Amino acid sequence: MSDSHRTVLITGASSGIGWQLARDYANRGFVVYACGRSIEKLEALKASSENIIPLAFDITNREQVMMAFANIDVLPTLWILNAGDCEYIDDGVIDAALIERVMAVNVMGTVNVLEQVQTRLKSGHHLVVVSSIAGELALPRAEAYGASKAAITYLTRTLKVDWKNKGVDISCVFPGFVKTPLTDKNDFDMPMMVSVEEASNAIQSGIQKRSAYIYFPKRFTWALRFIGSLPYGLQTRLVSRLITRA
Repeated sequence: MSDSHRTVLITGASSGIGWQLARDYANRGFVVYACGRSIEKLEALKASSENIIPLAFDITNREQVMMAFANIDVLPTLWILNAGDCEYIDDGVIDAALIERVMAVNVMGTVNVLEQVQTRLKSGHHLVVVSSIAGELALPRAEAYGASKAAITYLTRTLKVDWKNKGVDISCVFPGFVKTPLTDKNDFDMPMMVSVEEASNAIQSGIQKRSAYIYFPKRFTWALRFIGSLPYGLQTRLVSRLITRA
């Protein structure tokens, strides 16, 4: 990416991975449109660098997304759709309201942003969508979160097919456990957890290489990918055994 095209838009920038990505790209000299719901958190982020431009809106509100994008003066060439939320199902008891909340943010929120991004994409741009390794394997309590991320992965892979003639690179990111305000709420073991700094470095490295799929941490995500490649029945037995041992 040339110095004349160093502008990035990042959703979910008010905390966690998005916050760190915004700071890191700003420190590298990029103009950063930092998007999130909390103007207070975004203003605090802006205080760390004059390169950060806060855009406060709710990605689940289509009108707010449209209005926010209308305020973009410098066209980004790198678009990182990172915003997401997580809630867990207990004991397999379906909670429709909970699932709707997760889907509204992770799926429809991403779709609302994509709808605005697509009209601004030009050849040479790079679209990055943050999914999760949780969408690659059926895991306990992850009925809502895992399903939402599986949907995002499928959507991103399909766009790679349908947008192949646009000259736009598309990457999908598959993090394992990252220490963020979201994972701080978890009450279970999170193996091979990485820091937001490590997550940001892995994502930036993948973006720099124009990698179609970015997995980290390597050992953890590759282990889950291997299990996810097995027949469904065997996957279920292996995951059940791992849970029992834990």
